[in-house]
Amino acid sequence: MKKLLLSVLTLIFLLPATAADQLPPREQTLKTLIKVNDLYLKNHPDPLLGIPYYSRKKVYEANIWTRAVYFEGLMALHSIYPDNRYYDYAYKWGDGFKWGMRRDDTTTRNADNYCCGQTYIDLYRLTPEPKMLTKTKACMNMLVNTPQVDDWTWIDAIQMGMPLLAKMSAETGDPRYNEKAWQMYEWSRNTLAGGLFNEKEGLWWRDKDFVPPYKEPNGKNCYWSRGNGWVVAALAKVLQELPEDAPHRDVYIKDFKAMLDAAVKCQREDGFWNVSLHDESNFGGKETTGTALFVYGMAWGINNGILDRNKYLPALTKGWNAIVNEAIHPNGYIGYVQGTGKEPKDGQPVAYDSKPDFDDYGTGCVLLAGSEVYKLQ
Repeated sequence: MKKLLLSVLTLIFLLPATAADQLPPREQTLKTLIKVNDLYLKNHPDPLLGIPYYSRKKVYEANIWTRAVYFEGLMALHSIYPDNRYYDYAYKWGDGFKWGMRRDDTTTRNADNYCCGQTYIDLYRLTPEPKMLTKTKACMNMLVNTPQVDDWTWIDAIQMGMPLLAKMSAETGDPRYNEKAWQMYEWSRNTLAGGLFNEKEGLWWRDKDFVPPYKEPNGKNCYWSRGNGWVVAALAKVLQELPEDAPHRDVYIKDFKAMLDAAVKCQREDGFWNVSLHDESNFGGKETTGTALFVYGMAWGINNGILDRNKYLPALTKGWNAIVNEAIHPNGYIGYVQGTGKEPKDGQPVAYDSKPDFDDYGTGCVLLAGSEVYKLQ
């Protein structure tokens, strides 16, 4: 009997992990990303066409932040699968907007409006044409040459703006862009409303409106999933560009690790993250964009030797499998995407079949995550 029990236990331990415990084969991940992106391209054949927002009776320019985030994801996909269609589509977008900011306003200090510059630099790195960066460089030079550091009053702006400064520094060799990025980041982190980053809990309040005494219905601090995901993505992108001996790199790494350690602790059992990280009762449920951004950060951290693989791969795997198996429809449509906003109650409902007010940034987040998952060894 003892021998039989031992044999059974041995067999159990030798059995392969279930599919839920393993990442899909790399070729399957790529097929998923291509499917998601193909649907997007089918729905948006003209990258310059304005974005209608019917409830506001408005049409937004197609280089606002939501569309810029899509192109961040597209360029990530292009880096692992350089289909000519992707480059041509992105180039047509940049060239059609004359390589400019939203409203062609080179004087804007709003990070949402110059987020598009990240893709301009990515395209420039493939085919350097000076016209691609003329306006982006002018806008970033304005930030460097003026004393203000208090532009990033909401944490989403850190993702929209900070990687652009880091890319510009890497492209030109001028450290002033990196130093300006640090000054603006440090102001948001430590000064605004007493500092938006809670080092004790490893998470960020979205803006000054959510700093205590503001509390969630369950009495805990309000940490918005996608907002924190934006900061994780920003830190990964900045670290990708920074030299190993760059000033402030150690702080960025410390913050990056602290945030993803905090994220692991509040991941749902099904692999997703709630829109409210510390209160599942406040519009709780599956949400794809925050989940994708945390997965992206974990995968990038593992791939670059910053995060411990044994600690983060299980959480990453659960998160990516949740997106692939539960959020992505057979035709490539992405469900459980919270619409635009700043807190859990905004952009609701969030459901498998719900349609967010913009369909582009959710696709961008998934492409970012999947492209980094694809690189995992």
